[in-house]
Amino acid sequence: MSTTYKPMPFHLETERLVLRPWAGSDAPEFCALLSERGKGTPPVERIRTSIAEFLATTESTGIALLPIQRREEGDFIGYCGLIIGRTTREEPEIAYELFRRVHGRGYATEAAAAVVEAAVATGRKRLWSTVGTWNTPSLRVLEKLGFERDHLSMEENGEVVWLTRALT
Repeated sequence: MSTTYKPMPFHLETERLVLRPWAGSDAPEFCALLSERGKGTPPVERIRTSIAEFLATTESTGIALLPIQRREEGDFIGYCGLIIGRTTREEPEIAYELFRRVHGRGYATEAAAAVVEAAVATGRKRLWSTVGTWNTPSLRVLEKLGFERDHLSMEENGEVVWLTRALT
């Protein structure tokens, strides 16, 4: 028997941030963010296609990865949301990535806390997150939000920590 979940809200606001649906105009900034991974800059057209795929996935799953904008500055600083990723629609994964220039200011924690609340509103019981063991800042964000380590796995990019959080 499959459980039906309410769609998550696709527009979230915090004290300093706005998380909203993707627009084609986000593609150049999204390319710049992805280039910080050190594997080159993806072509804007490919990223526009990815954005269209995100929107279609959101439509079919009721969960979303959302661009993050700073409320005052209005600039795109990254993304945060729920994905199926390595997990399931019933127990999705929280994912986030922000430009290095805004690291260390609490934006990831603020955005992820809003997404956890949005996940609670869908009626889900648990979230996952997977993070490279080397990514201490991301692990700190998740620990602040009440995620607990579940297990480790080895992947082609190295060791991955699987964390989980019960939703009440």
